[in-house]
Amino acid sequence: MSNWPGDEQLGLEVTDKEGVTHQVKSTKREKDEPGNELDRLAYRVIGAAIEVHRILGPGLLESAYEESLCVELTLRGIRFARQVPLSIEYKHHGIGEARLDLLVGESLIVELKAVESIAPIHVAQLLSYLRITRLRLGLLFNFNVYELRRGIHRIVNTP
Repeated sequence: MSNWPGDEQLGLEVTDKEGVTHQVKSTKREKDEPGNELDRLAYRVIGAAIEVHRILGPGLLESAYEESLCVELTLRGIRFARQVPLSIEYKHHGIGEARLDLLVGESLIVELKAVESIAPIHVAQLLSYLRITRLRLGLLFNFNVYELRRGIHRIVNTP
């Protein structure tokens, strides 16, 4: 977690379908934070991811978690698009394409991993996606952990 002046540690609670409440820690810098509506959407997605992890546990391929999270989001009535193509440009020249795992509510990028640990390159990838799309908030989930709260990374694109 960050130790920047003005940062405030938040204890966020997310409740899954079974009524179990999970603590999710986040660092909040007021001036950089996205709006409350986007935060509420993010917490709903975190709740859906916790439910998927509660049922499946760690150790599967990323594709299994992606498919399951899509089912859970659908069951919860949360709009999303899957494997969204993202054009990459350099000096106004198209140089390639990336794919967002999930774009939720046209405003939240969700990237999924099933790795031993999140590396700085995973965070950099999500930050790049946020900058390219000019979106403010992304969630990076690593499902290969025993407790999903240890695999949740909330990334804010600061202007």
